[in-house]
Amino acid sequence: MELKKLIDMLDPLERKIVPLLQTEKSFPELVKKSNLQEVEVMRALQWLKNKDILEIKTDKKKVITLDQNGQKYLQEGLPEKLILNLVKEQPLTIKQLQEKSKLNPGEFNSILGILRQKVAIEIKDGKINITEQGKKFIEKESLEEKFLKKQFPLDLERLQEEEKFAFEQLKKRKNILKIEDSTERTIELTKLGQQLTQQKISDEEVLNRLTSSMLKTQSWKNKKFRHYDLQADVPQTSFGRKHFVTEAVDYIKKIWLEMGFQEMTGSLVQTAFWDLDSLFVPQDHPAREMQDTFYLQDPAQGSLPKELYPKIKAVHENGGKTGSKGWQYQFSEQESKQLLLRTHTTVLSAQTLSQLKKEDLPAKFFSVAKVFRNETLDWKHLFEFYQVEGIVVDPNANLKHLKGYLKEFYKKMGYTDVRMRPAHFPYTEPSIEVDVFHPVKKEWIELGGAGIFRPEVTQPLLGFECPVLAWGQGMGRIISEYWKIKDIRDLYKNNLKQLREIKTWLK
Repeated sequence: MELKKLIDMLDPLERKIVPLLQTEKSFPELVKKSNLQEVEVMRALQWLKNKDILEIKTDKKKVITLDQNGQKYLQEGLPEKLILNLVKEQPLTIKQLQEKSKLNPGEFNSILGILRQKVAIEIKDGKINITEQGKKFIEKESLEEKFLKKQFPLDLERLQEEEKFAFEQLKKRKNILKIEDSTERTIELTKLGQQLTQQKISDEEVLNRLTSSMLKTQSWKNKKFRHYDLQADVPQTSFGRKHFVTEAVDYIKKIWLEMGFQEMTGSLVQTAFWDLDSLFVPQDHPAREMQDTFYLQDPAQGSLPKELYPKIKAVHENGGKTGSKGWQYQFSEQESKQLLLRTHTTVLSAQTLSQLKKEDLPAKFFSVAKVFRNETLDWKHLFEFYQVEGIVVDPNANLKHLKGYLKEFYKKMGYTDVRMRPAHFPYTEPSIEVDVFHPVKKEWIELGGAGIFRPEVTQPLLGFECPVLAWGQGMGRIISEYWKIKDIRDLYKNNLKQLREIKTWLK
């Protein structure tokens, strides 16, 4: 790059620093000579480094600085000499000496120990006397006093022998010295930098920006503007984006929509009637207990559908018109009215079926929505999570169709090896568990349940017999592998660094 063009691109801060680089290579000296703040000098040096004008060398080391007591003793003198001067006039008891010295008990006792160690005092008849060694100690400047007068900070590795001795003595005492990490920066000019510092850089004002007021007053005509540096590094900008889980939800919805499904929606709060009773889950089933279900306290109960309630009640008690014997117990209306946070999105399937008529068939529906379980939070369990739900209502539907839909879905989610094995659920028969083969762990992972709704579910809801394919898959486990997430809680921890850097969901 031509030197003139390079000079034209220099920022005002860089223009102040470049002439100083002929003689100054130390960062503190550049700050001092430029009259700029440290952050301004560092910014200018970084910009010059980006232009290949200089290199910044850093040397990390341990340095010694004065702590609060060290600064105090530097101004007032070491308390050892204070004590010796007090007893030099006349011997004093320990109590008298502490009162006159005005030192706190801990510091006072520590100083007495040091003076006894140096044989500067002795105790006679309950009083403290100064010794001949103590009188000499007063007259002579100690190594510790000399050390406190040094120009701090001091490089720990460059102490002389006497300094090391004083440092070791003072280090044992409280709040006199501090050892800190320090970074020393020195500047080395490149060949281009050496050429640049030989050039005369005008000190006339150079502007970085054109303002609206300058345009209005036309004062820009008399100003000199800095040339743009198109190769300069610029700060990374974090643009707004959807949460990565929301991206996955949108993608999954797109899969089902493209397969001809309609989306189901509904309330997070449901009655036990819709969430459990309508799906032929017995009222004494363990899933209804407080440890599995979040029940509402206020209001605690909801209303029941007048026409459908007797049909569901009959199915539970004796099978109704399904040919089943039901669960053979007394159905409770109060149990059915209880309000809860939906435990699965299958409640949406039940409500959808209750609205269908024969002329609507065949029909396909899906939902990707949140459900709630009273689970203990750990690396593989959440108490609030997404479930992928779907039903196909078709007189000609069978288990092969169910397997086909699920295999197609998982293929688009990146899982090509899918298997299905027999299982049991209260509201489907036959029932299956869906597993996918994990390409890294080399093992089968369970991802959800599926099956064909039992007549005890479909007959009262639809009012007629018809096969209904159904599935409910846990979305968290399905999507975690894409981001290599091992702890399912990491899906929702809202770490800004993670949200900015995590890769976008596949399109």
